[in-house]
Formats: sequence, C-alpha cells, structure tokens
Amino acid sequence: MLPARTYSISIDRNWQVLYEAIWQPEIFPKWASGLTKSDLRWGGTGWLADGPDGPITIRVTPYNDYGVMDHFVGTGDGQEVHIPLRVIANGEGAEVMLTLFRQPGMTDEDFARDAKWITRDLRALKNYVMG
Repeated sequence: MLPARTYSISIDRNWQVLYEAIWQPEIFPKWASGLTKSDLRWGGTGWLADGPDGPITIRVTPYNDYGVMDHFVGTGDGQEVHIPLRVIANGEGAEVMLTLFRQPGMTDEDFARDAKWITRDLRALKNYVMG
C-alpha cells in the first residue's frame, strides 16, 4: 500500500451542478496547474498535455452519476499514476476531494510539494467555479 492523504475543499454549489460544470477533461487546465498548464489534446486513447515535468498522457473516468472524476497520468516512463477525485454532496453544497498517493521513491519534500500544489489547485477550482 502507498501512503495517502486526501485533500478537500467546500464549494457553495449543488454537487451535481458542480460536477456537470467541471467533469470534462478540457476543463482541467483551467484549475489543475499541477496536472498541466497547456490545453489538452485528444490522442486517440487519452488526452495529451505538457505537464510540469514534460509530456504527459491523461485518461479520465467517463461521465457518471456519482461525481467520480478519477484520472490516470502517464509520464512517459511506462508508469501511470492514479489520482482519485470526487465531487460529493455537502448539505446544499459540494465537497471536492482529491487523494494524493505517495509514489515509490518520492521524497518527503516532493510529497509535501505535491500536497501544496493540490491545495493551490483546489482553491483555483473554487475560484474558477465561483468567479
């Protein structure tokens, strides 16, 4: 098992309305700078983008009724990183939760950096949808 931490942000939007607004992979670059700052391009079997450390491929969970937005990121070394992402009801609003798995060989500093990046990206998501 990999060490894991889950990060969340509360957003004052109905969870289903929020999910409808953000589930499309093309929306990710508008808030997920830890994933990519470039537009996503369809590559036949997944999305292609320019990640922080080079080219990446992204597979995304298909649209569903449960608020699941998992994505799988390939960095070109044959490994794929699973990033669970959920939008769930929180009263009349929503909670967006992302789980970070500490990958084998990841240093404490890298894990802490990724955690800060996730927190920043979740705030950017809230600003994007509330803007």
